[in-house]
This record gives sequence, structure tokens and C-alpha cells, in this order.
Amino acid sequence: MFTGLVEHVGAIESLERSSSGLPRSERGVRPDYIEARIRVNAGPLAAGLAKSGSIAVNGCCLTVVEISGNSFTADLSGETLHRTSFGEMKPGTPVNLERPLTAMKELGGHFMQGHVDGVGHVARLEPEGANWWFGVTVPDELARYVAMKGSIALDGISLTVAGWHDGIVETAIVPFTYEHTNLSSLTLGDAVNTECDVLAKYVERLMEARQQPAVSRLSVARLVEEGF
Repeated sequence: MFTGLVEHVGAIESLERSSSGLPRSERGVRPDYIEARIRVNAGPLAAGLAKSGSIAVNGCCLTVVEISGNSFTADLSGETLHRTSFGEMKPGTPVNLERPLTAMKELGGHFMQGHVDGVGHVARLEPEGANWWFGVTVPDELARYVAMKGSIALDGISLTVAGWHDGIVETAIVPFTYEHTNLSSLTLGDAVNTECDVLAKYVERLMEARQQPAVSRLSVARLVEEGF
């Protein structure tokens, strides 16, 4: 669980794809199959990491498998590469880092799972006085989760929806956020990890369940047992 308050901007050191050659039909079936391995320089955050622990990289929750100096390594499955922007990243790419929420940590953003729903792309990044307007195209299948003044995570940053039109989420960025995240390195068209508010997804699932016909628990054997 995360909050979307970026702690440090790290950098991709390497992204090595697996050469195991498993056929696509077996991917996702074999739990030992690793699609890629990513290495990230986490700077001062590395000292607080542990093997098997979690860390959010551009909003995607990854498991630390190795630590060396200021860098950590994590494995990426085929599903992770498909759902996130990692497949497009190159060495040197700045990434937003956040360690998991703890009981004493400030809840300044919103509850995030680190489960990326899809990849959007930068449609607008324009200054307005000291602030910025940041617009990202949202995949069609995620549009129903977007609500004005609601929360959305873009590259792991907890943001408030300030505009919503033509499939583009617009958010207002203050100078501190711009300077202390990867936003200052983004350009039009860049891929952005998108995670919608988990509350919206649970509400949708509950509404779907309500619309499904009720399943009777009665059976002939149960009726006989009850004396009917």
C-alpha cells in the first residue's frame, strides 16, 4: 500500500529482458518465469530497503530481489511489462520512488495499491505562472473510473482530477511536485503509468454483483432434510 507521495527520484540503470525462450502459451502459467530484470538507483532510499520488501517505481509495486550500494534489482513478469511503461524505459530514465506505507507515515495522498491499470501518454505539460498543467490520455477502458475532483495516480504521483475531456485527465501541478518528481523530465507522448482509485473499482464490482441473478441455496436434498 502506498500514498502517492514521492520520496525520491531515482534512475533506471538497466533493463534486461529474459532470453529463456518460453513460448507465449506458457507465460503466466509458469510462476518461475521472469520476463525481465530491472535495476534502479534509489539513492538514499536504498539504505531503507530490504530483500523481499516492496517499493513503488513510477507507481508500480515491485519486489526487491537484490541490493547493492545505492541500487536495487527487481524482476518483471510479462504482465507487468504489458501493463506498465517499463518496456519503453532506457538507462538513465528518471523514476518516482516510494516505500510502502507504515503505521506512522503521513496519509497526505490517497490509498494506492501499486497495481498499475494501464499506460497513458502525456498530452499536455504547460506552465501557468509558477504552476503547471499536466494532461494525460487515459485508456478507454479506464475512463469510467475518472471523476472530477477525484484521485488518480500518474507515474506514482497522487493527483487530483482538475479537468476531464476527450479522454484526457488534467491535473494542476505545484512547483514542489514538478521539481521533486519525474515530471520535469517528461515530454509530449511519453508513457505514464496510470492507477485509478481503488474505491471506484470496488464500487463497480459491487454494483455488478447486485445486477446478477440471485443463486438459490435450496436443493431437493436440503428440502427433504428440513422435512418438506
